[in-house]
Amino acid sequence: MTEDDRIDAVLNEVGPRLRRVRRGRGVTLAELSAATGISVSTLSRLESGQRRPSLELLLPLARAHQVPLDELVGAPPVGDPRVKARPIVRHGRTMYPLTRQPGGLQAYKVIQEKPYDCPEPRVHEGYEWLYVLSGKLRLFLGGREVVLTAGEAAEFDTRVPHWFGATAEGPVEFLSLFGPQGERMHVRARPEKSRGPVPH
Repeated sequence: MTEDDRIDAVLNEVGPRLRRVRRGRGVTLAELSAATGISVSTLSRLESGQRRPSLELLLPLARAHQVPLDELVGAPPVGDPRVKARPIVRHGRTMYPLTRQPGGLQAYKVIQEKPYDCPEPRVHEGYEWLYVLSGKLRLFLGGREVVLTAGEAAEFDTRVPHWFGATAEGPVEFLSLFGPQGERMHVRARPEKSRGPVPH
């Protein structure tokens, strides 16, 4: 079913729904006409499906019936929100996409079992945010090296030379959010009091 077909299906249900609401309230077409200023003939055609509903007609009807507008229109059912993308295996990492929309902000759950022998920092447009779920994450950023542990986060401009991955101590599991340059992450992880500030 195309998007136009779905819209037509929703609009075709408006007339019968208007009739059910009116009759459920025990209101005649003449009484509803007096309350809304819409002619009896227009109301009759709306309920029979001979007149296409418009916002100009539905707003006064919603007010007269004292119901939300979406109750008259009947909002379409929400689709399955679950992300079912297949994991991506690349350079010893398994990445599970957590977003479906191409472009814009991208989110991944990443698992890396073994460290790289020779990390190679790279540079590209964008902004990245990392959050460690378990294990330790080794991060090279602009000539500095830090190790993030579970519950710690880091964010950085990816135009700065960077690399991150598992340490020699074992596998690491982390979340990665990446956005185009200028689309900074608005999530902040609050570090535990016993730890220093979250590395940036």
